[in-house]
Amino acid sequence: MKKFLLSLMVLSVLAMNVPCFAGTHGRNGKVSGRSIGAGALSLIIWPGIGQAINDQSYEKNMTHALLGLTGIFRIWSCYDAVVDRQGGVWKNRI
Repeated sequence: MKKFLLSLMVLSVLAMNVPCFAGTHGRNGKVSGRSIGAGALSLIIWPGIGQAINDQSYEKNMTHALLGLTGIFRIWSCYDAVVDRQGGVWKNRI
């Protein structure tokens, strides 16, 4: 049983990197005062708030908010809000 659980844990850790190779087909907007504030809110308070301020789609807001449960995703969400990246929602990509 221990070998099975250990194998399952190793496979799950290795599979975590697979979605990042799918590519994100978004395009960067312009950095503005509003987008910098949105990025700060995504980093400090909760991911997804910055995307809501930048008028992103509901799917993207919820994806960022749910993935905000992981600590490292706050950094990506902050960058995404600062550059006001349009597109790249959760349809086989983030």
